[in-house]
Amino acid sequence: MYVFVFLLEIIGTISFALSGAITGLQKNMDIFGVSILGLTTATGGGVIRDLLLGNYPPMAFRSPFYALTALGVSLLCFLPAVRKLLFKNKTVYNRLMLITDSAGLGLFAVIGVKIAMESSSKNNLFFTVFIGTVTAVGGGVLRDLMAGGVPFILMKHIYACAAIAGALVCALTWDICGSAISMTAGSSVVFTIRLLSAHYKWNLPKAKTTESL
Repeated sequence: MYVFVFLLEIIGTISFALSGAITGLQKNMDIFGVSILGLTTATGGGVIRDLLLGNYPPMAFRSPFYALTALGVSLLCFLPAVRKLLFKNKTVYNRLMLITDSAGLGLFAVIGVKIAMESSSKNNLFFTVFIGTVTAVGGGVLRDLMAGGVPFILMKHIYACAAIAGALVCALTWDICGSAISMTAGSSVVFTIRLLSAHYKWNLPKAKTTESL
């Protein structure tokens, strides 16, 4: 089980680091900015989660492996050959952003649920799902704010709602199916919802501006 969770954490870290680094490149940041954005996206949600749960210091500071992995991925993205490959084709770029962000979202949602389940909040479904959601979206929110944009979860597609759905599935099936199956199911739900919402352009209802009323 430890190896399974470790693999999920590494894949999620790489996915979100890619998402953050590519956003930094798109914003024409220098190598430091790209690295920090990749690092923040990959570890930000986990730091917020650990602070909420009272796990001090946060795992990102206790185990530098995840931070170093995120920095390594970010630096790799900054290489000229990689940058050229990323931005050569707009379609490839958009799909890569969607896949990496969706994968990170789903994996971090269920990792957050696992850590909440192992804490004193196991019997509190609301808090468990909340922790899973914060773990999933926290890094992306910090990424968007640092990049000077409106957080993605507030304006486009089904993002936070996908994380909530996946975290809920994971939490509800935890005792029934076991941790491995529930985490796989929860992350798959998030990933599937994100891909479908992007393909079919699903969005939550938006309020009309006063000019259009």
